[in-house]
Amino acid sequence: MRITSLRVHPVKSTAVRPVASAQLQLRGLAGDRDWVVVDADGTVVTARELHALLGVVADTPGTDPELASDLRLRHPALPDLHLAHPTGSRVRVGLFAHELTGVAAGPEAHAWLRAALGRDDLRLVWCDDPTRRRLNPLHSEPGDHTAYADGYPLTVASEASLARLDQWVREEARARGEEPPAPLPMDRFRPNLVVDGDEPFTEDHWLRVRVGDVVLRRAKPTDRCVITTIDPATLRTGKEPLRTLARHRRHEGKTLFAVHLIPETTGTVSVGDGVEVIARQDASGR
Repeated sequence: MRITSLRVHPVKSTAVRPVASAQLQLRGLAGDRDWVVVDADGTVVTARELHALLGVVADTPGTDPELASDLRLRHPALPDLHLAHPTGSRVRVGLFAHELTGVAAGPEAHAWLRAALGRDDLRLVWCDDPTRRRLNPLHSEPGDHTAYADGYPLTVASEASLARLDQWVREEARARGEEPPAPLPMDRFRPNLVVDGDEPFTEDHWLRVRVGDVVLRRAKPTDRCVITTIDPATLRTGKEPLRTLARHRRHEGKTLFAVHLIPETTGTVSVGDGVEVIARQDASGR
């Protein structure tokens, strides 16, 4: 197997930014989900409830090497906004059950977001120290950390698994007498690493893998939410892929696609790097 795509999301829930290579830190890919949009109370706002976030393009020097600022925001209706990492006191960031903190970007950034997204309660916050964020101890080890990802530093998805899912979607559409839809883009699942390979869902059984010279440890399978049903190009929602995943990939009340990983070592990862499975679960699930 090899890495066929690397993706960074500088602001959580904004457009996917593909890169040829990236620094892999213990907290995940450098610059991934370092920024987040929150409401007036500090609760994280994502594309689950505000689809328009997917239309905002956020870049850093890691996604655009010619960029001089720490963050650039783009939207078709507004001039580009360039921002530096903010300083000042920390504010609350409520991400699901996690009570986190960060540094607010300031009035100019807040006003830009509100104009772009049509809500007057939005603010932009930067994670100044990812080491403060601890992970679920059931699926991590002491010291594991990340910024504003939903749960874990990395998500890896497989092209073979997506191809199998597309096959299931087409089969079920024909069974209902419907026209089979176009193949789903990988962007629906917002992984950081995409791998090739011949065997669908083999990633379910990884325990440790080596990507290039970096070692990654499995945390848990990724349970999918409504964001996968949003077309990132049109922002329209549908029933797929959750409808089909729920029939074929339902386990303990979760609908699964892709796997969360935690870095054990650091280094540079690049498209084309080999992926070697160091350890995998046996037939008993151990």
